[in-house]
Amino acid sequence: MTDTDAATASAVAAAHPQLIQLSRDLYDHPETAWEEVRSARRVAGQLSDNGFDVTERYCDLDTAFAARIGSGDLHIALCAEYDALPGLGHACGHNLISAITVGAALALAPVVDDLGLTLTVLGTPAEEGGGGKIELLERGGFGGQHASAMVHPGPVDVARARPFAVSHSHIEYKGKSAHAAAFPERGVNAADAFTIAQVAIGLLRQHLRPFDQVHGIVTHGGDATNVVPAHTEGTWMARSRTLSELEQLTPRVSHCFEAGALATGSTLTLSDVCPPYAHMEHDHDFGELYRANAGAIGRPKSTDGAATFSTDMGNVSLAMPSIHPCIAIDTGGAVNHQPEFTAAAVNASADRAVAEGALAMAWTVIDAATGPLRDRLLRAER
Repeated sequence: MTDTDAATASAVAAAHPQLIQLSRDLYDHPETAWEEVRSARRVAGQLSDNGFDVTERYCDLDTAFAARIGSGDLHIALCAEYDALPGLGHACGHNLISAITVGAALALAPVVDDLGLTLTVLGTPAEEGGGGKIELLERGGFGGQHASAMVHPGPVDVARARPFAVSHSHIEYKGKSAHAAAFPERGVNAADAFTIAQVAIGLLRQHLRPFDQVHGIVTHGGDATNVVPAHTEGTWMARSRTLSELEQLTPRVSHCFEAGALATGSTLTLSDVCPPYAHMEHDHDFGELYRANAGAIGRPKSTDGAATFSTDMGNVSLAMPSIHPCIAIDTGGAVNHQPEFTAAAVNASADRAVAEGALAMAWTVIDAATGPLRDRLLRAER
């Protein structure tokens, strides 16, 4: 362990109580995508109070921020997520992501000048279906960065996860209302359109590739039992291994929704909730630094791959070298997006993951700034 490593380890240990307080504060006040006003201010405030230069409403996004420190020629961004899931709270542990990212940033802050580093924490809203990082990319929010990183909680440690590409679609059918018993022939049933579409998707699944997935929900199915539904809505997701494979899948799913409109006489409006999330391309060397540092701390041996999920960090990874490892918490067998995972996001193992994830990330940034990876990152076009 170098003197810099030892100093950052001490800094993480000293900051751990305030990091746990941050994690639990976010947990106790969950906010969903694009509504994270309090959460963004809370995370940004923690950094501002510790010497970071904070820009709120970054790139004109109300719940994004950028917090910078240092003036070195190597620019690395650490991403903080803080949105919660509707009805489930922090069932994906974004409260822990923020605490880990802040912990790594606070530990690195005293040594950024020695490392020749400019460190930026980016508050990235709306990961759960809103594509906040994609918005930031399109608005230049990642401009000037050589690399980016974050750590995500899950049921197992994963050095290189394999997030899939995914599309998020809003489906709307418009029909015609009528008395469901006295004059049903005068109605156009928009709820039946969804039924037909879902049956078609179910039949389509037999002919999909093993790595393709389609799932969704009806968010509005009608207003009264005795009224033929004239308006229905839903949201749907289609996933595949890569963006190019997703482009092959999405038209087939769209045809299922078109079938519902054709069969019932409803009018279909199909729109994107946000741009497609890309698949994740982990930078190998950057990722191996994290794997080694997580092992040095005593984390379980990391696997590669594991469960299928999607993240807008994938889009960032196509723009610059990036990593998105997962750190395990004790969930009692629960997985992300379950109520039991929500409960686990503030247990003792989650508190430990905050400290160990922050330290592993801080050491990874140090190694990137002082080892062979530095030259490659600096040579890469930003």
